[in-house]
Amino acid sequence: MSEQNLVYGLHAVEALLKNSADSVLSLMVMDGRRDERLNAVLQLAKAAGLNVAAVPKAELDKRCGGGRHQGVLALVRGEAPKLSENELGDYLANLGVPPFVLVLDGVTDPHNLGACLRTADAAGVHAVLVPKDRSASLTPVVRKVACGAAEAVPLIQVTNLARALRELKDAGLWIVGTAGEADDELYAADLRGPLALVMGAEGAGMRRLTKEHCDALVKLPMAGTVSSLNVSVATGVCLYEAVRQRRS
Repeated sequence: MSEQNLVYGLHAVEALLKNSADSVLSLMVMDGRRDERLNAVLQLAKAAGLNVAAVPKAELDKRCGGGRHQGVLALVRGEAPKLSENELGDYLANLGVPPFVLVLDGVTDPHNLGACLRTADAAGVHAVLVPKDRSASLTPVVRKVACGAAEAVPLIQVTNLARALRELKDAGLWIVGTAGEADDELYAADLRGPLALVMGAEGAGMRRLTKEHCDALVKLPMAGTVSSLNVSVATGVCLYEAVRQRRS
């Protein structure tokens, strides 16, 4: 069983059962654990007609490789993205509202990717784009940290990020990238229309070619001694500034 076929943690498994129950092959729960949170998961599994096996905690520990499974683990079919690269244009065109897209250029830490997905879901982002290379993928750790957002927000891996940004431009989206050397601050940018917000990798930031495909570059005001924020924290700040503007 490969790691890619496992989903564990109460929030992640519950969201999986609510949104993609047909992808679940079986469910394992910790023998002897019965509480309200787990019972909610078991009710969803029963409604989906899934097999549930009670196994010792040591078995769950082994399968998760030490991950915090919270007493529940799902075996799912081989991963397939909800949207392919080729379907993105039609998906955005048929939303009925101005598209709101998050682009992560080379975020390799699964905890950061999971946190970005969780915030993207909360902020109403329609899709998250990442490059197929130099990026974390949708692993069990990402799903666990995302607390169900990985099952709600389409995560699209693109072969060529620069080309994907050009296609977003052609679809009418304004591409705003974040860079410490930008002249303008985030709060001066207009984030109200069709928008793709681009965040760079941990430490290195956006690649040169990615910057060149942005319509505007902005920075966060940094008043203290640190020079930058963790990418998931910066993503949250930027997304919610866009939410504030789009609501007004």
